[in-house]
Amino acid sequence: MSGAPCKPVEPRAGAALAHRLSGFEPGVVLWLAIVAVVVFLVLSPMFRLMISSFQEAESGRLTLANYREAYGSLRQLRGVLHSLELGVGVALLSGVLGVPIAWAISRTDMPAKSLVRLMVLAAFIIPPYLGAIGWILLAGPNSGWLNRLWMALAGADHGIFNVYSMTGLIAVVGFASFPYVFVFTNSTLDLIPSEMEDAANILGAGTLRTAFRVTLPLVLPAILGGLIISFLEAIALFGAPAMIALPARFHVVSTQLWQFFEYPTRVEAAAAYSIPLLLITVLMFWLQRALTARKSYTTVTGKGGERRMIRLGRWRWAALAYALAVAALSVLLPMLVLLQAAFAKAWGRGFSLENLTLANFRYVLFEQTQAQHAIVNTFLYAGGASFAAMGLSLGAAYCVSRKLVRWADVLGFLCMTPIVIPGIVLSIGFYAAYAPPPLALYGSATMMILAFTTRFLPIAYASSAAGIGSINPEMEEAVRILGGSRLTAIRKVLAPLLKKSLVGAWILVFILCARELSTAIFLVGPDTRVISVMLFDLSEEGNFEVLAALGAVLLVVSIVIASLGWRIIGRDFMLRRSA
Repeated sequence: MSGAPCKPVEPRAGAALAHRLSGFEPGVVLWLAIVAVVVFLVLSPMFRLMISSFQEAESGRLTLANYREAYGSLRQLRGVLHSLELGVGVALLSGVLGVPIAWAISRTDMPAKSLVRLMVLAAFIIPPYLGAIGWILLAGPNSGWLNRLWMALAGADHGIFNVYSMTGLIAVVGFASFPYVFVFTNSTLDLIPSEMEDAANILGAGTLRTAFRVTLPLVLPAILGGLIISFLEAIALFGAPAMIALPARFHVVSTQLWQFFEYPTRVEAAAAYSIPLLLITVLMFWLQRALTARKSYTTVTGKGGERRMIRLGRWRWAALAYALAVAALSVLLPMLVLLQAAFAKAWGRGFSLENLTLANFRYVLFEQTQAQHAIVNTFLYAGGASFAAMGLSLGAAYCVSRKLVRWADVLGFLCMTPIVIPGIVLSIGFYAAYAPPPLALYGSATMMILAFTTRFLPIAYASSAAGIGSINPEMEEAVRILGGSRLTAIRKVLAPLLKKSLVGAWILVFILCARELSTAIFLVGPDTRVISVMLFDLSEEGNFEVLAALGAVLLVVSIVIASLGWRIIGRDFMLRRSA
């Protein structure tokens, strides 16, 4: 009799458990797994980077010796100053190149706008290190084509251009970075109506005065945002500075970090040296966000505004000439000499039928085993990272949008965090976290794919979040009312509606992964070399013919994939998503 009161409790407990299990969705496990993977990918390398910067290599004890080693010599301090000089110079040059073209396309009747847009997109697609190689062939001391042309025309015994200088480095990186300023400025100009400019014209202001006094102040936050992104891109680059600065006998932060990885490897000192770069990036990125979020420069009107094109008269041809000159310097000239070298027996012999050959491509595609492996590895890792980034970002964006987990906004913040981490800093964090035992992933395909996934997760997440945010949740609720799960709603409703957006983001992530050098250079192993790393190795050897052929392969594949995105998504899909 003493056990009688306990009998009715067990059925109630069992019923409660059964009720909970009946309401449990298998998708919950997926959401939690996505959260765990994002936290692991983003926080683990950064936490390990910070710890390594204060840790002794042998004993593991906390110390400041790594910072003393990192900044204990004048040469290493100069590397930081040179990076700041490079960033400021590139930002200013990007503004000079990008803002006038954006204004001409958005506000004037300049002809051939589609062609100019295409050239800007091409400048974005071309990896900066390929542009650097092209300019080495163009403006190398005495042997560059421009210097040889000058010597032939002027009868001089030496050239006037020297790409191996800070000025040359700023020019090369600036030609690759101006699309950021262009897209920020152009996108904002497209949203501003013409009423205030019309009012200025009625009061007697000319075209240029209206542009400087009215139009540009309206888009000043966007211009500054583009300048800051160009600055951050410049100080984080490795390929172009390594190809130009090292022969010129000066260092920037990225090349100095490379020196720390020469034997014996000093990971802790590299971690300490990279922390200021990370802090500068975070500060500047915060400033960029604050500027572009300002509302004090927006126009306020009671009805929808209209943009009217400014008639430039014969000056429209001057505007077109300027845009085409920028396109020639950033795309046409460097790529022309790169292709000439790719099809040449010896690039220095010039353009002639006797100098033409397909041997470089035959060597790269069919004879050189390392090049073949690099090509396969590049597209394999890029494809794997693109699918991983899109899968993670779609799941994370869905969790954040539908508030499926606690602290959903924190998850969204984590997905966007890698955008403020320079690729070279992220790779050092990955090295510190995953190269030592027990994981020992250094030089493996797994590490390369994980690093690329983390590096470009923000781009995938931004696209997924924007797409999911535009879809009414009631459509998913209808599926659930009919008995479907959340996963069914995603597969049957969300995925088809987001198809174009997801394809565009996948293409962009793929292209960025395929051209990435700053992340790969510290993580690649003997069997996992990619095209970008092999191009850097060939540049050190001076083998420009084979290098150009391999670079042409990467460029052609990137252009084909970008053209596919252009047809599927529309013009500027890469530029607008990257902003």
